[in-house]
Amino acid sequence: METITYVTGNLAKVESAKHALEPLGFEIDNIKMETPEIQAEDVVEVSKYSAKWACEKLNKPVLKNDSGLFVNVLKGFPGVYTHYIEDTIGEDGLLKLMENVNDRTAYFKESIAYCEPGAEPVVFEGIIRGKIDTKKSGIYGWSWDFVFIPDGEEKTLGCFPDEERWEFWSQDAYKELAEYLKGTRE
Repeated sequence: METITYVTGNLAKVESAKHALEPLGFEIDNIKMETPEIQAEDVVEVSKYSAKWACEKLNKPVLKNDSGLFVNVLKGFPGVYTHYIEDTIGEDGLLKLMENVNDRTAYFKESIAYCEPGAEPVVFEGIIRGKIDTKKSGIYGWSWDFVFIPDGEEKTLGCFPDEERWEFWSQDAYKELAEYLKGTRE
């Protein structure tokens, strides 16, 4: 069985990758390590750079993920700066920025980069659309879960327990990665 190392400390991401890839004969392990996060305009560029860097350091196939919250009325902010904004102004700051704003549409974009030694990364994306609430609510999850309402719902992600909340996240990137790997191994 071929092993792919997911460079993340987020076990939910590891489980998603296992669900998509282990039936195809890939074992998923993980390592938590700091990787450089370049300044870029899209999470795709960040995940590609980090995957290539980690692959070269570890000398084995890796997955690296980057994601961001993109708020339409704020021209995509916080986007690639999502983690920084979370650490500085947080959800309360975002809600303050959006006071008296009618267009609250937003989306999360996840970019998963797969890289093998000696190759360039291949990237797969998933998007979850929704809107920013006017207040924080919920007790589950963390950070943006308390202000983000997925399309078709009336409550924030923070109102859904883990086993329900994860169902809202797009699995498209993992499915596309699985198809890619299956195609390269046939």
